[in-house]
Amino acid sequence: MKEYLRNTWLAIWTILIGMKVTFKHLFEPAVTIQYPDVRIPLPSRARNRLYVNIDDCIGCDQCARACPVDCIEIETVKALPTDDLGTTSNGKRKALWVTSFTIDIAKCCFCQLCVFPCPTECIKMTDVYEYSEYERENLIYQFSALTPGEAEEKKANYEKFMAEKAAAKEAAAKAKVQAAQKVQAKPAPKENTDEKKDENKDLDQQKNKSTE
Repeated sequence: MKEYLRNTWLAIWTILIGMKVTFKHLFEPAVTIQYPDVRIPLPSRARNRLYVNIDDCIGCDQCARACPVDCIEIETVKALPTDDLGTTSNGKRKALWVTSFTIDIAKCCFCQLCVFPCPTECIKMTDVYEYSEYERENLIYQFSALTPGEAEEKKANYEKFMAEKAAAKEAAAKAKVQAAQKVQAKPAPKENTDEKKDENKDLDQQKNKSTE
């Protein structure tokens, strides 16, 4: 009988413990947040959609390498010596044109691993979490400031510059080879036999005097 009463009391006690939170809110008025007109403030370190400040991007590709799901793709072209790309907000000189910088947010796992290796701190997590789309292609965000036409122009200019540089190098090598061939083909100067005979005669006279 004692065991039965003990088990009954334990059952009631555990139910009371489990219903503690429920009883606490039972007599409080319910509050419904009228979303989307009213939104709950997010924590300061919330991780949602990525944003890239392309003006500070130097195209180092470190964020793309750190991404575990390969949702970041970056394409760059070297700037010409005559191009002035300026500097970033922290004073780092820019040497690459970022022709394409895309983030497929549908593949992003919001790990924030891409944020930490960025040397200019141009990529960061934002508090934007409402970006649903009907088409998955619309979830691929392009951050490059160049239009497709401008990107192709930068690529063509760099290819032209490298072709001209290679042609100039090849021409300089050919000119060097031709100069060496001219030096080798130049005839050696003829020796003056009369002067040589006089030198030999003087040497013989000096030997005879020394023997006497």
